[in-house]
Amino acid sequence: METNPEMKASQEDLRRAKVDIAWRDFCSHLLIPLNQCRRDNFFLPWKCEHERHEYEKCQYFDYKRRVLVKSMQDTNK
Repeated sequence: METNPEMKASQEDLRRAKVDIAWRDFCSHLLIPLNQCRRDNFFLPWKCEHERHEYEKCQYFDYKRRVLVKSMQDTNK
């Protein structure tokens, strides 16, 4: 698991896609197409399942990465 990920979407891309600052994390590159799909399909929950699954999976792995980093920091004290 990568402990130092990099942003795949630039701040300009996120600004253009109107992604709120609170949602700009290491998975925001997946949030851009998810939000576009939601807008195109009037937020029907069954229309963007694949995009949502990919985004939520990324969020889960990012959470696990942060837990790992925190536990490594705590053991080094």
